[in-house]
Amino acid sequence: MTTGVRHALHRRTPRLAWRVIVVALVSLIAARAIHAAIDSTKYAVIPRPVVLTPRAGSFELSASTVVHSDPAFLTVAHRFARDIADPTGMDLRVRSAASVADVTSGIRLVRVARSAALGAEGYWLDVSSTGVVVRAATAAGAFYALETFKQLLPAAIYRVAPISNVRWQAAAVHIEDMPRFEWRGAHLDAARHFMPKEFVRKYIDMLAQHKLNRFHWHLTEDQGWRLEIKKYPRLTVVGSCREQTLVGSVVGDPTKRVYDGKPHCGFYTQDDVREIVAYAADRFITVVPEIEMPGHSQAAVSAYPQLSSRPDTNPGVLQLWGVSEFILNPDDSTIAFMQDVLTEVLALFPGPYIHIGGDEAVKTQWKNSPKIQQRIKDLGLKDEHELQSWFIRQMDVFLTQHGRRLVGWDEILEGGLAENATVMSWRGMAGGVAAAKAGHDVVMAPGSHTYFDHYQSLNKKIEPLAIGGFLPMDTVYSFEAVPAELSAAEAKHILGAQAQVWTEYIQTPKDVEYMLFPRLSALAEALWSAKSRRNYPDFLSRMVTHERRLQAMDINYRKFKPTVLQ
Repeated sequence: MTTGVRHALHRRTPRLAWRVIVVALVSLIAARAIHAAIDSTKYAVIPRPVVLTPRAGSFELSASTVVHSDPAFLTVAHRFARDIADPTGMDLRVRSAASVADVTSGIRLVRVARSAALGAEGYWLDVSSTGVVVRAATAAGAFYALETFKQLLPAAIYRVAPISNVRWQAAAVHIEDMPRFEWRGAHLDAARHFMPKEFVRKYIDMLAQHKLNRFHWHLTEDQGWRLEIKKYPRLTVVGSCREQTLVGSVVGDPTKRVYDGKPHCGFYTQDDVREIVAYAADRFITVVPEIEMPGHSQAAVSAYPQLSSRPDTNPGVLQLWGVSEFILNPDDSTIAFMQDVLTEVLALFPGPYIHIGGDEAVKTQWKNSPKIQQRIKDLGLKDEHELQSWFIRQMDVFLTQHGRRLVGWDEILEGGLAENATVMSWRGMAGGVAAAKAGHDVVMAPGSHTYFDHYQSLNKKIEPLAIGGFLPMDTVYSFEAVPAELSAAEAKHILGAQAQVWTEYIQTPKDVEYMLFPRLSALAEALWSAKSRRNYPDFLSRMVTHERRLQAMDINYRKFKPTVLQ
């Protein structure tokens, strides 16, 4: 995505101070009323469960607690024991038991038959003074149940170092829960600013804590190619490093650019990727890689000029933000090259979805090339838009033949949509509506509600530099992924939604965290819970406790003050 276009499309009209103050007062009054019914300090679960019924008493973890698990859930049980070992100092025993339901103490993971009440990721959780019982049909459901149980414990359970003088108590409760959407995700642009492997693991931890299950990893751009491809080593030898980055212009003369003079480099080896994919899978997160084509490809073109629609010119890796005019040529050799790339991608990423971008493909070079204009005629196409559609179809057929699904930004609708494509709608909701009505699956990603590179305050002086726009937490929380104009049958094509974190102006992992939180917590609840069950004042009351969890995880979050103009 580009700096200028996204800024122009999604610039928000500033909100008036009186509106924020009124909302804050209503929120505080409503939160007190809800607090009287359910103690948000005891039951600060995010995202909010479908059913949460408080019970009397509490359960206390101790060194003698045993985790009894159905054999199908043993990996989940061991993961839980490892997760809590560091903060608690306890090495809980995990036992496999075919008849877990007969056990009467400790933590019990019971497998039950799948039903409409559970779905693929649902669970029932019962906490009492005698023990904890998880009932789920799948390992994912058992995992989410234990994530909820962790949120009933003191926030220090998210530390990575032992802490003394903590009683690891969880309030008694009965919970019935399942997500609304199957696609609950977050995107990370590691191409504009490279993010180290260690932070990518932490990013996945943050998603898992919020019961998000898709990690969209943006790996290639004009400004950098970040994925090792064995067959084409120059993609990273050349394409992973830009010499410098534009940081501004000379005061009084905007035509004179100022660069930082610092090389920006980095890429993920295939072993790095295998590690990340396995780490995510252990937390029931599917990694969706994005390999941009035919636009946003200047880094690839600089490495292999024969891919270019201007092979006479090598532009180098782009050093400024925005969209490059350098676009892949539509020759058969280029199609073969990119399918070679995808072959290695498929071997690294076992998930069903492969994202090929397809957005913001500037077609000036195609229009100005007699060779490419002849290519359009030879293929019997009308124009450059149909040529891009033809290009995308070649990838769609290739991925379908290999048992995968192509995902692209909503520009892939232009010129005709590939038969099996899934559309990610970012330019508002219209693209998603059109795709759903045409029978295609959709992931909603509109800038108005899910672009976390936008400012979190109207007072930009107190915020780090961002791409523009204004996206406060209450707007994120209000997001409804299913447009009202869709019929019930069409609405089934809405797989879900995700957050976007584009990193033109987000340089470090700590900067990413600040732009993510607390907005990602709000989006997680908006995707898990039906709109009729969401309550923003109640969410704010639970965020008080949730902030302590973010602190325990060493997350650099933005402190939210509802009584202050955002």
